[in-house]
Amino acid sequence: MSASYTPTVLLVDDEEMVLGALRSFLQLETTYRILTTTLPQQALDTIRSDLVDVIVADFMMPDMDGIEFLRRARDLRPHASRILLTGYADVQNAIRAINEAGLYYYLEKPWDNDRLRLVIRNGVERSSLVNELDARNTALESTNVELLSLRHRLIKAFL
Repeated sequence: MSASYTPTVLLVDDEEMVLGALRSFLQLETTYRILTTTLPQQALDTIRSDLVDVIVADFMMPDMDGIEFLRRARDLRPHASRILLTGYADVQNAIRAINEAGLYYYLEKPWDNDRLRLVIRNGVERSSLVNELDARNTALESTNVELLSLRHRLIKAFL
């Protein structure tokens, strides 16, 4: 990613007050682009059309729970770091979220602002590294195809 790239964080919570608090804090304390919505389906539309580095979703939402939302988000943006924000500490749901949604982090409400900033910063860095690794793997695979082609041509030339 270029030096001018601004990482994007998507916040999804059905409570507007929670979204407002998260958005305000992150806008004051980070340089990230912050997107918010109270509707999981709208968030999925955003993920389809926009590069998102970190997704923070509430667990308890009326239309779709956070685990199902993050599972669908992973299908659309597998490199995005997915964070589940919940007021209901539950080991079974944490395990379910890790297994089904490839959860990066499980964060409890009320959150600690310093912890939240650190988790999101690390999530942005993780996404960036995964994107870079994917790009390098793609370049390496392309180079390998070229080398195999060259090898076959050389063998034909000498036989």
